[in-house]
Amino acid sequence: MTEDSGAASDVHPVVRREAITAALPVEQREVSWFAVLTRPRHEKKAAVGLQEKGIRVFLPLCTTIHQWSDRRRMIESPLFPSYLFVHACATQDARLVVLRTSGVLAFVGNRGMGAAIPDEQIAAVKTILERGVPLTPHPFLNTGERIRIRGGCLDGLEGILVGINGDQSLVVSVEMIQRSLAVRVSGYQIERIQ
Repeated sequence: MTEDSGAASDVHPVVRREAITAALPVEQREVSWFAVLTRPRHEKKAAVGLQEKGIRVFLPLCTTIHQWSDRRRMIESPLFPSYLFVHACATQDARLVVLRTSGVLAFVGNRGMGAAIPDEQIAAVKTILERGVPLTPHPFLNTGERIRIRGGCLDGLEGILVGINGDQSLVVSVEMIQRSLAVRVSGYQIERIQ
C-alpha cells in the first residue's frame, strides 16, 4: 500500500508541471537573455534593484586603475556602459517588472519589446571574464571571418578574427546591443568556422 501511494505522489507533480507548462503560450514558457538600456552610470543600481525583485541579472564589469592627483584606485566599471542583461520570460508582466526598476530605461530590440540574445553570446562574455583574460572593448563588427579557439583556457570560444595594431585578436560580439570586446589570440591555436 505504501508503494502505491509513493508512486502516485511521484507521478502527480510531473503531470501537474506538464499541464501548467502546456497551458502557457510558447513565448511565455521560455526564459531568455535580454539586453536592458539603463540611465548613464546607473548600471549597478539597476542590477541591485532587479536582483531584489528576484530577476537574474548579468552585469559584466572590468577592473581598471584610475589615477587622480593624490591617489590611484582600482575601479570596477561596466564593460558595456549603459547596458545590462536580464534572464527573464518574454511576457508583458515580466517586462513591466523590469521596466519599473529604478535606473532602467528600456529593453533593447524591436520597438522596446526586446529581442532575445542567444545564450552562446552571453556565455562567451562570461567565459572571458571568468578566465581573467586581458581584454579591451572593441567596436562592433558585422562582417569578418569567424574563428574558434582550440586549446587553452578559452577552448571553444568563437568570434571574429581581426588585426589590431599588428596583433591578432578574437572579437566577441553581443549583437543586440552592438557592443564587442577583443581578446588577443597570440599563443592560442585557432581554426576557421565554416
